[in-house]
Amino acid sequence: MPRKLHEKIPDDFKALDGVTKSAILLLAVGSEHASSLLGHMSADAVEMVTRELASLGRVPHHLTTQVIEEFYNISIANQYMAEGDLEYAKSLLNDVMDPKQAERILQQIQTQVQKTPFSFLQRAESDSLLTFIQDEHPQTISLILCHLPHHKAAEVLAGLPVQKQIEVIKRVANMEQTNPEVIREVERGLESRLSNMLSQSMEKAGGVDTVAEVLNLADRATEKTIMEGLEAEDPDLVESIRRLMFVFEDILMVNDKGIQAVLKEIENDELGLALKTASDELRDKIFGNMSARAGEMIKEDMEFMGPVKVSDVEAAQQRIVDVVRRLEEAGDVMIEGRGGESDLVV
Repeated sequence: MPRKLHEKIPDDFKALDGVTKSAILLLAVGSEHASSLLGHMSADAVEMVTRELASLGRVPHHLTTQVIEEFYNISIANQYMAEGDLEYAKSLLNDVMDPKQAERILQQIQTQVQKTPFSFLQRAESDSLLTFIQDEHPQTISLILCHLPHHKAAEVLAGLPVQKQIEVIKRVANMEQTNPEVIREVERGLESRLSNMLSQSMEKAGGVDTVAEVLNLADRATEKTIMEGLEAEDPDLVESIRRLMFVFEDILMVNDKGIQAVLKEIENDELGLALKTASDELRDKIFGNMSARAGEMIKEDMEFMGPVKVSDVEAAQQRIVDVVRRLEEAGDVMIEGRGGESDLVV
């Protein structure tokens, strides 16, 4: 039975339902990976998991560890299914969960898994995959890239340092048929590293602030779907989340020096597009932090721009919000209402 809002998490791992486990896993992997995972879920699943994440509270270390272990074991079972070792995968899952649940998961894996080396990496976003493998030996990276779709391999390759790019390309070009046992050994090493990375997330707290952080990193469509779904059932929760999220209009809270720092990194055409739906108050603040001539040029561009897609405006606004967040993290921007008195400059 689903856990009621604000009801304490059961201390017994076996009493956790799938939604609660999913929320704990999202909390464990961190905001960036969590937002990426949400983007691959159905709207109904996203709504349920997000609501659960908002009401998690503090998650005991032993529950987090058990959720990660179960997730890892399912991933390993997925791999053995891909290699055709159905009996080992079944034995592995039967050791960690109820046999009926294990059978159901095995059936799901059997219909979804692709019999391809490094299948557990293929569904990862390119940025996440790059972060995960960039410190590996060029030979290992080249082996992985040979088993990825070409477009994803190209994206990962582009993110590597130039010297490592050259080393990897040379190895890919000279790579011939690879011993399957070598591939399996590399896979096992990477999976072990992935398990260790996940296990570094010990006891963490969920809550509204975690949801706000996740949604700040999600794309606008995902954010909108989640917020609209939650608002119908829990408008107070939505209001709490919105108070903690930073959106384009919140640039009003950025100090003048911060506005000027942001403007140095934004092209005039993108700024004009972003301001198309901005409030007069925000426009005045932006124009007040640039020269009169620059302001007039942007206003003229906006007049001659004509009708534009709302999605294009939102994309431009999101890019500017990303710049604000980055500069805030670097200490180059101050946002009113964030931080305590110790952050004030006198």
